[in-house]
Amino acid sequence: MASSADTTAPGGHEDGETRRDFLYLATAAFGAVGVGAAVWPLIDQMNPAADTLAAATTEVNLEPIQPGQRVTITWRGKPVFISRRTPEQIEAARQVQMSQLIDPQPDADRVKEGKAEWLVVVGICTHLGCIPLGQKAGEQLGEYKGWFCPCHGSHYDTSGRIRRGPAPLNLEVPEYSFLTDTQIRIG
Repeated sequence: MASSADTTAPGGHEDGETRRDFLYLATAAFGAVGVGAAVWPLIDQMNPAADTLAAATTEVNLEPIQPGQRVTITWRGKPVFISRRTPEQIEAARQVQMSQLIDPQPDADRVKEGKAEWLVVVGICTHLGCIPLGQKAGEQLGEYKGWFCPCHGSHYDTSGRIRRGPAPLNLEVPEYSFLTDTQIRIG
């Protein structure tokens, strides 16, 4: 009759140990897969929805915009002002002394190199979020011929820089790139 001390298998391992190890590993693997399957939907729901991703960029055809004309498009729920500046407007923006600006920024830093006629800015006043006037014909442009915020009287120049009023910063220049000479992608 075999005693409990004689249960060693021919390989030197006890049968209970190898079966027990296998069961532990199998249970841990099954548990890890179960946790992953339970957690994945929680992580996946944090990804942006397809309609949000679609609104992340906007392409604009610049061809119909005439020199001196301004258009407004919507990007991420915000108005974006696109201005095709005349040579006179560009020159006026470049002649401004940095010491005269509340938020000093050269005109060249607000436009793409070689594309100075195109100014693209988010059309929200940096004071309290009003939408400045100056996009439509006949609207008040302000003292510097750019935009005028009717809420608290901020005046912006033709480069979208704050020149007078309570706004602390220039109009924001969104990330954009030229796809062709007449097509831009904002975002």
